[in-house]
Amino acid sequence: MKSPLRYQFSEYDCGPTTMLNAVSYLFEREEIPPEIIRNVMLYSLDCYSKKGEPGRAGTSRMAMMFLSNWLDGFGRATNLPLSSQYLAGKSVYIGQESFINDALHRGGVAVVRLFYDVEHYALLTGETADGSILMFDPWYVPEESDEFQGTGIAMTLQHPKAYNRIVPAACFNREENAPYALGPIEDREAVLLFNERTKKTAQDTIEYFI
Repeated sequence: MKSPLRYQFSEYDCGPTTMLNAVSYLFEREEIPPEIIRNVMLYSLDCYSKKGEPGRAGTSRMAMMFLSNWLDGFGRATNLPLSSQYLAGKSVYIGQESFINDALHRGGVAVVRLFYDVEHYALLTGETADGSILMFDPWYVPEESDEFQGTGIAMTLQHPKAYNRIVPAACFNREENAPYALGPIEDREAVLLFNERTKKTAQDTIEYFI
């Protein structure tokens, strides 16, 4: 059984919430071992605020890189068919020949750092026929909110196990601080995750486009 994806509990836990949502999206609830939940929470929320308060500046890039490597190693060492790859810099974009788009076409997901008032993590789970990206943002916004009016970003609460935003691809590649922009190229990061049992091959991807 697949569980609905979760919303963050505080203003700070978008990183661990999104990483756990990635695992929840890829695997049945019964398959997910407690070690993953424990270690994602243990190694995230490592940033200190300007006042020296632990966790109040969220999760660092180094923590996400570590978690990506740990999850990939865990998948290779256990029976859980999980793989993970960390991306940074110019390899993080939406478009043709993008590792992110390729992952989405092949049944994987991407945890991305983007801008939403502040730096923020969200989960990309798919792509529509017109190239828009299906995304689950762990920051809860009521469906009747007009927050994204005029941006082209659509909200939906009808797909709780997969996505709650439909975001035009053009939103992501912006370098300025705008809703769901990936930001300056040198600061970008993403974690790609796959269920190796359901991962599509390159041939499957070609057939997907045909």
